[in-house]
Amino acid sequence: MILSIAERHKYILEALRRDGFVKVVDIAKQLDVTTVTIRKDFKVLEEKGLLYRTHGSASSVNPHAKDKNVREKEKIRTKEKEAIGLCAAQLIEEDDSIIINSGSTICAFAEKIVPKGNLKVVTSSIKAASKLAESEGVTVIQLGGVLRRSSMSVIGNYTLGLLDNITCSKLFLGVDGVDVDYGVTTSNIEEAELNKAMMDVSLRTIVLCDSSKFGRKGFGKICGIDKIDVIVTDEGISESMHKTLEEYGVQVIIAK
Repeated sequence: MILSIAERHKYILEALRRDGFVKVVDIAKQLDVTTVTIRKDFKVLEEKGLLYRTHGSASSVNPHAKDKNVREKEKIRTKEKEAIGLCAAQLIEEDDSIIINSGSTICAFAEKIVPKGNLKVVTSSIKAASKLAESEGVTVIQLGGVLRRSSMSVIGNYTLGLLDNITCSKLFLGVDGVDVDYGVTTSNIEEAELNKAMMDVSLRTIVLCDSSKFGRKGFGKICGIDKIDVIVTDEGISESMHKTLEEYGVQVIIAK
């Protein structure tokens, strides 16, 4: 049965409300129309302010993540971040050696860490290092470099140089965006480069992000989805996003 333009638009918007994002090829197949038709539908709906277009897909929220101050981020979705932090902390093993980057979710994670044995934590985050310094059984290795005030973390060549001499079992990575097609991103390109270097010296990469980060993109690309081992998120993740991530080989852990 051929749907009218209004019926197609209703179908697209209902799919967006349900899943948070939709792909041109998927909608075209479901409605038995061409991808050209769906691209035109997306354009019309975007002009009405009902969705945001990206390459080959559309999102219900602005896909471009802004570079916000970490103090501002700490006031947003605090319950979700605390649950994610607590869940992620359970992944730390006895006498482990881990790397953590920066961000509000990472700070929530640092607060929930209860060390087993002698835990070594390498971090670029000054806020996280300060929290962990209060915990017995944690050896904190603070990376040095140029202070980035908005994230209260360090960046630069000196920071990268220290990573050449270490290896860790896990990297716990806070991010600004997770897009299934584009990859995992942060809002600052220098932090993205640092995060890449952290991945290179870690056996596993574990992304910590609340569900509002899905379908969003930061300015600096860290890596493709296929390079991520685990994502710890909240119950707001859509069923389709959950399924897609698992198809890429990513283990998805939902913090209750």
